[in-house]
Amino acid sequence: MSREMTRRALLASAALGMAGADAAQDTAAKDADKILVVGVSCSPRNGMTTATAMAAALEAAKGVDQRITTELIDLGGMRILGSDGNSSAQAVRETDDDFIKVLPTLDSPNLCAMIIGSPSYYRSMSSLCKAFLEKLAVFREPTMRLADVPVGALSVASNRNGGQELVIEQILMAMLSYGAVIVGGKGKGPLGATLWNAFENDITQDELGMESARNLGIRVAEAALKYKG
Repeated sequence: MSREMTRRALLASAALGMAGADAAQDTAAKDADKILVVGVSCSPRNGMTTATAMAAALEAAKGVDQRITTELIDLGGMRILGSDGNSSAQAVRETDDDFIKVLPTLDSPNLCAMIIGSPSYYRSMSSLCKAFLEKLAVFREPTMRLADVPVGALSVASNRNGGQELVIEQILMAMLSYGAVIVGGKGKGPLGATLWNAFENDITQDELGMESARNLGIRVAEAALKYKG
């Protein structure tokens, strides 16, 4: 190979390397600019009414700004154990259950907001939701990872006045323990999203409830933008 060919090959390789480095920097910059809104459905029934309402809230959130990405975590069918009295981060990580499957998403550096949803069982959150909230203790050490993160809540019940607002209050009060910033809904749903499962599990027929879910998603997305700065 001649010196000229070698020189050209080296220059071409260097140019490719620079282009690759520029592309990597662009990708890193775009990733850093992402605003992740995570929705957690805490119903033991996978893919049912709570998850459907959460999906609607996340879809509305995504429409607020092109930088916003969303992810739905459906805990239905998962085995998540509540606190045994040891709330240390190490104890949470060492517990043999399915929380470890959702931990990477919750631990994302792009996490800027959360929406937590639960069905109303006897006017209280589901046991799965309670266990999930207790598991978030992993984010208390070494620093309060969820401090100032905007959090909203939604609830589904079998009656129009079936304890949805009580469940929302329970979720939001628990999140104050992690330093989260509480976000409500809009219009007639200032506390959050309240839905009524009166249509044989087709929650989309509850027009008022679905509107409250979408409004909650918008409010949480707006708060996420402010959190991101």
